[in-house]
Amino acid sequence: MDEEITIIDTNARNERIKNFFINNKKKLIIIISIILVIIIGYLSFENSKEKNKIKLANQYNLALIDLNPENKQKTIDEMVNVVKSNDATYSPLALYHLLDNNLLENNDEINILFNELIENTKLDNEIKNLIIYKKALFNSDFVSENELLKILNPVINSESIWKSHALYLLAEFFYSKEEKQKAKEFFNQIIALPNANSAIKTESQKRLNRDLGE
Repeated sequence: MDEEITIIDTNARNERIKNFFINNKKKLIIIISIILVIIIGYLSFENSKEKNKIKLANQYNLALIDLNPENKQKTIDEMVNVVKSNDATYSPLALYHLLDNNLLENNDEINILFNELIENTKLDNEIKNLIIYKKALFNSDFVSENELLKILNPVINSESIWKSHALYLLAEFFYSKEEKQKAKEFFNQIIALPNANSAIKTESQKRLNRDLGE
């Protein structure tokens, strides 16, 4: 008797499942189609990203190889295009190459490229903070106190590993301007910073002891 009941229950369950698929066939087909479209779209997107990455890598490497005085402008154009591609890996490398080789002479153009990385490229926070610091370092010889502080504010108001670098740049900036009290304040901030770079903390202490009366 129990066996017969089990068979009847099994048949009823199978019938309900069968009816469910029959009654909802269109909905199921639509759902499966949507899932397939999403999967195919994702795979196509990832494949496209990988192809773009390879293309950028080739563009960057060819520009490195072709660099010579006769085709300097071609290299500049290639590297600028790589920066503007907003790739997390090759865009920063391209800007560093332009700067390290003094290929760009226009400060405004260089700052536009810095801003392209900082504002429009999806970067790890610490990579972005490093680029902000590099932008400040580049500008420190010709911008005002307020402009330099504005550039560095995102870093000095964070817990970034580059915070001590930013504070040291400001301290030395004010020291070079003979504004020793301001320089002293920034050196002291470095000393009090728990995660300050050890070499920078040592140099700050030396500067305080040797040149600022501490």
